[in-house]
Order: sequence, then C-alpha cells, then structure tokens
Amino acid sequence: QVQLVESGGGLVQAGGSLRLSCAASGNILRILRMAWYRQAPGKQRELVAAVTAGGSTNYADSVQGRFTISRDSAKNTVYLQMNNLKTEDTGVYSCYVLNGFEGVWGQGTQVTVSS
Repeated sequence: QVQLVESGGGLVQAGGSLRLSCAASGNILRILRMAWYRQAPGKQRELVAAVTAGGSTNYADSVQGRFTISRDSAKNTVYLQMNNLKTEDTGVYSCYVLNGFEGVWGQGTQVTVSS
C-alpha cells in the first residue's frame, strides 16, 4: 500500500501565501499522476491542480495564475504553492496520487483564508 502524508495547511489572511506538501511512501510502483483537490463547506470536492508523470499540469480556472503545482519525482512528493489567497480558497485540501492502477487519497489538510 501507499501512504500519503500532507502538510502545510493553516490560517492565512487574504492575499497571503501557503505551500502544501504531500509525500508518498510505501509500495510505489509508478506514480502516473499527482493532484490536489479541495472541498469547501457545503460544496462538492473539486480538482485544484494536477501534474502527470510527464510534467503536464492543469489547473482549475479559479486558481489559474495564483497556484503552482510541482513534483519532486525523486522524493515522490507533490507541492502546491498558493499565492494571493482569497477567502473562497478556504477548504480541506486533499492530495491524490495515482500509483499504477491504484488511486490513493491523503487525509486532508485545512486551509482557512480570512478577510
């Protein structure tokens, strides 16, 4: 099995920055995709950003230009740099890793942006 450990969430004022990290360990075969999702109170979970093994990235329209996803393949770690945070970015951010044919979710980390 693969385990994911997330870190970096917290409370920040609007306009501030946070950096999330998600490290994968365990029975890693080949990580094909790493992504961050978020779920705001009362809303469905949505994709924030994703990066493939080949380095291709995609972002939700709402975070384009403010968030940057990156990965360190040697460390099996994905990062999400979040700049110019807005109150609507508040939510639980969860890491998702596609390891071979197995999808694994992290436990989630709270991000709260105050006005």
